[in-house]
Amino acid sequence: MILPLHSTLRERILHALRDRYSLDEASLPSVVIEYPPQRRMGDLAVTVAFELARTLRKSPRVIAQEIVETIGAKSELGRLEATGAGYLNLFIDRPAFCRAWLGGIAAAAPSGDAVKTIVEHTAINPNKAAHVGHLRNAALGDTLCRLLTYRGASIEVQNYIDDTGVQVADVIVGLRVLEDKSLDEVVALADEDRFDYYCWDLYARVTTWYEEDEARLSHRRDTLHDLEHGVAPTSKIGAIVTDRIVRCHLRTMSRFGVEYDLLSWEGDILRMQFWDRAFEILKSTGTVFLQPEGRLAGCWVMPIDESSAEDEDVSDDAADALDTRLKVIVRSNGTVTYVGKDIAYQLWKFGLLGQDFHYRLFGYQDSGRPLWATTSGDPSTDGTQGPVPAFGQAGAVYNVIDTRQSYLQQLLIQALTALDHPDEAERSVHFSYEMVALSKATAQALGYQTEDNGRPFVEVSGRKGLGVKADDLLDQVRDHAEQEVANRQVDLDAEGRRRIATIIATAAIRYFMVKFSRGKVIAFDIDEALSFEGETGPYLQYAAVRARKILQKLETELALDRDAILTGLDALPSEGLDDEEGDGLWDLVLEASRLDEVAEQAVRTLELSVLAKYAFGLAQRFNTFYHSSPVRAEERETVRRWRAVGVLYFESQLTRALDLMGCEVPERM
Repeated sequence: MILPLHSTLRERILHALRDRYSLDEASLPSVVIEYPPQRRMGDLAVTVAFELARTLRKSPRVIAQEIVETIGAKSELGRLEATGAGYLNLFIDRPAFCRAWLGGIAAAAPSGDAVKTIVEHTAINPNKAAHVGHLRNAALGDTLCRLLTYRGASIEVQNYIDDTGVQVADVIVGLRVLEDKSLDEVVALADEDRFDYYCWDLYARVTTWYEEDEARLSHRRDTLHDLEHGVAPTSKIGAIVTDRIVRCHLRTMSRFGVEYDLLSWEGDILRMQFWDRAFEILKSTGTVFLQPEGRLAGCWVMPIDESSAEDEDVSDDAADALDTRLKVIVRSNGTVTYVGKDIAYQLWKFGLLGQDFHYRLFGYQDSGRPLWATTSGDPSTDGTQGPVPAFGQAGAVYNVIDTRQSYLQQLLIQALTALDHPDEAERSVHFSYEMVALSKATAQALGYQTEDNGRPFVEVSGRKGLGVKADDLLDQVRDHAEQEVANRQVDLDAEGRRRIATIIATAAIRYFMVKFSRGKVIAFDIDEALSFEGETGPYLQYAAVRARKILQKLETELALDRDAILTGLDALPSEGLDDEEGDGLWDLVLEASRLDEVAEQAVRTLELSVLAKYAFGLAQRFNTFYHSSPVRAEERETVRRWRAVGVLYFESQLTRALDLMGCEVPERM
């Protein structure tokens, strides 16, 4: 790992600045560490001399030379040189670095804040099947969780279930009004396979039905009221529908390698009177007030910092008359808007509400990890026994929600600030991302008609029933991968092909969802995602498999297993590593060591694509090394050992990078 070396180098430079120039802490500059463009210029470069030139009234070249004199040109880190321009270049001691860090290949290097962190992601409306856009949310959210965990944070993964929202109400309207289903009939229907697919089509039908006559929206309003107030049979039908749909979503996400700690049900926020408590806090602090006149008369409103109403998707709150300066929190009819419930939930996440949910054990996930759910009832009636984890009380919160919700997320931060919780406001992060479309070729392969609208992609709409169900996409990509595996591995049986194809398909989709900047609308393409060449998940998997094959042959042919490769490095001469011949190997090792640095950058910038691009570049370096530097065929034992060390380190780091993105390495490809 490279960050500990960065830290040591930075501290020595700062110590030298204090000693040589008597600089106090306020005068010390930040020590920025870069990577020179060419290996002959060094492994690391420091620009601190340029930062101090004006302060010390000396040229950067002189300052750099004086720093080297103070620190010493040689140390266990390597050789430090001052360039004519004023850079400080470090040539790392290659053997010492390998001996010190490669011996701990299996160990991660926590570097982040250990504060408890809640990450809420996925949050699919429980009214229909998950679609391709939800896969991007889950891929980004799960990768963020893995990165935060890797850096040492304590993570609680939450999935918010909006079981009292408009989308659920519309499905209930479809079941009761369009199809005249009784409660018993809904129960029977919900127990059938692919109930989420059934509701997908029903939801689209209800949307069309509303459009034919706006007066029919009264059914939605009545249903929403009954849901929020627990009126039967609406509330019972809603409970059946949402429970079954959520279980469908969990099965889909399990296929995608995504798991959670807690399902937070919006209905419990209402039934446990979280909103009532939050409302009292908001009123007592003057954060909200009752509007006495005008078009918002009778509404409880919160002043907004900027007139960005056009940025808000207000479809769920169509009854709100949103003033350019006020946001409705409670409508004049007493119902709470979406943002009101979100404020209560956010206060609970930070432990600021003074109340807690009850909890029930919802089940166990594929890994054996328990999944808990909030409940407003008595958990003992659900068979829940034993200790319940301590949920909430977070020091930081990440909400992974698409960019259309940016306005509402800003209001959450504004509410925390208004309530005099500036630290929580600062640690309340909206991890936003753009939507997913389909390439025209993929849309056609999935059975959708496409039109020539001048765009290279096909937009989807759940309300109109135009979209790709996540399970359909997972099936299609897996089937494509299975055909490729069958062509390459003719000796594999059907079960083996399906197992490997599933691993490849998951990596193909997850890597595709992560590799683009989160602010970019992406058009998913099956052929592009599954390619074994280029910037794809399968390309990375293939590089890791190739490295494992080298290691396996070293073990079977030369009795050089992983332990033997790493044993005795202290006494191993540096031939093949610390010379010009070893530059390719050293490039691979140094780049592989940067995983902790890249993980740090990905979390700091919330741009997870840097991890994907790093992994791709690392795989490219290995393939270059593979073709130029034979390992098994190398006759010199010392050179062969160092190259084996490099392959082992690369395989470990690339496997770890893939795991951070939720991608597994198959045994064969």
